[in-house]
Amino acid sequence: MDLSLEGRVFDLVSSTASRVDPEAPTRFRYSESAGVIWGDYTGDTVAEGRFVGTRDGDRVTVSFVHALAQGGSRVSGTAASRIEVGEAGLRLVEEFEADGQPQISVCAEVR
Repeated sequence: MDLSLEGRVFDLVSSTASRVDPEAPTRFRYSESAGVIWGDYTGDTVAEGRFVGTRDGDRVTVSFVHALAQGGSRVSGTAASRIEVGEAGLRLVEEFEADGQPQISVCAEVR
C-alpha cells in the first residue's frame, strides 16, 4: 500500500491528553511531496492549526501550532507518529509531550 499522505484526511479518535468529541473530532488534512508533509487541522478544542514536517517510510515527524477554540491561546510543539495500515485505511499513532507528560493520540483515515 502507498503510504503517501497526499490528500488524505484523518479524524482524531482517541487521545490521552484530552477527551475527543465523537460528534466534532479534530480533523487533519495532509499534503505531501518528496517526503515533505504539511497541512491543517480544526475541530473539537482547536480553532485553527497548522503543521509541517517529514515522512520517512512509516514515520512522520512534525512541528505544529494551533489556537484553542476556548480563549484563543496558542499551543505549539513537535510530534512523532507511525503510520499503521489496516483494513479500514491508515491510522496515525502519535507520541507527543503535553505539559511535560508523555501522551498518545490515534487518528483514523476518513474514507
